[in-house]
Amino acid sequence: MNQSSSINVCKEGDNTVEELEPPSCLAREVDKGKEAFLFPELIQFPLKKRFNFPHSRKSIAFYQKYFPFSDEEQWSDWNWQLANSITSLEELKKITSLQDEELLFLENNSRLLPLRITPYYASLLDYENPADPLRKAVIPSRSELEISPEEEADPLHEDSMQVAPGLIHRYPDRVLFLVTTFCASYCRYCTRSRLVGEHNRCHLSHWQWDQAIKYIEEHNEVRDVLISGGDPLTMSDHTLEYLLKKISAISHVEMVRIGTKVPVVLPQRITPKLISILKKFRPLYISIHFTHPSEITPETTYACEKLADAGIPLGSQTVLLKGINDRPEVMKSLMQKLLKIRVKPYYIYQCDLIPGSAHFRTSVQQGLEIIASLRGFTSGYAVPHYVIDAPGGGGKIPLLPDYLQEYENGVATLRNYEGKIYHYYEPGR
Repeated sequence: MNQSSSINVCKEGDNTVEELEPPSCLAREVDKGKEAFLFPELIQFPLKKRFNFPHSRKSIAFYQKYFPFSDEEQWSDWNWQLANSITSLEELKKITSLQDEELLFLENNSRLLPLRITPYYASLLDYENPADPLRKAVIPSRSELEISPEEEADPLHEDSMQVAPGLIHRYPDRVLFLVTTFCASYCRYCTRSRLVGEHNRCHLSHWQWDQAIKYIEEHNEVRDVLISGGDPLTMSDHTLEYLLKKISAISHVEMVRIGTKVPVVLPQRITPKLISILKKFRPLYISIHFTHPSEITPETTYACEKLADAGIPLGSQTVLLKGINDRPEVMKSLMQKLLKIRVKPYYIYQCDLIPGSAHFRTSVQQGLEIIASLRGFTSGYAVPHYVIDAPGGGGKIPLLPDYLQEYENGVATLRNYEGKIYHYYEPGR
């Protein structure tokens, strides 16, 4: 089903590089087993049940219908999920009727960001509703081919700030480390669509990582390392542990963060083994990309609560998207549900100016209205920062409604969430 492509995986303790197939191309490693209804070439993994993973009724119904020769143990295995992801027009047609806009794009083989949806995430989509928010987020449409003049492949100018392979140094005391170009599922509004996808699917090599780590070692001002990609949690346990050990061993690095969408699109990856590795490294923070309240399922809840139980602080990052989550009631529901699963709402991002993103981008005013609909109307913990990651590499710029109406002669005139006016008087005015 998937084309082969090599991944470089580091081995701890030596300088060799082992060439392996990516997680989605493990056909050589396993017996294929019986055919499935959805994919005749379904890859089966012989498993021993290691832990009880929850299943929603929706996901059970989905795999019983489209993967009838699979069972709960296979559905619960993250390698199986990756190996059997939906990556082609033919596979997608077997589970839904596509709209003309979607067909026009999927029939174009020159696309840069390919289709990839895990079976688990595919089970969440409403295939009877073309306007389903999750469907819009992962199924491509012809609108992606319409490029606006202000859009560019690297709108944040990360490439110009690269100081070592995969290492971006924009802010004074922190770096962004892009360790892989592989994701479990591809969001259609991906800021790094220039890097991720089948055409670039790999983890950085041991040698490349060493160059980036050397840069961090030589720059004492770096106290915070954000590991991102691609998605770092698609890497093997061994590889991820190797990387975390290397970075955490640097004396002036005070904290490590991981940016991921895996708990949302591949919650099966949050295994007891992975948690036992992550909890060794403190302080370690995880920022999770959530899009819509429909993503808060028993499976995602389980994954996030297990991470929180391990003492790992969790934050959310949400991109504001037209027709997906740009209504105040939708965003409020998402933020409140995140708190219930112990994820602190952290950022709402204005959609970046990537090529073909105009159909996803809202007005800034809509973002301000959403923040105004949260501030004062729900708990402060549920109110994230609304930011624009400035085009051209200017970094994150926070935006707020105009609560400060006037400031003159030591008097601040303030507007509260209800629109009422108040005055604050400074001493010695």
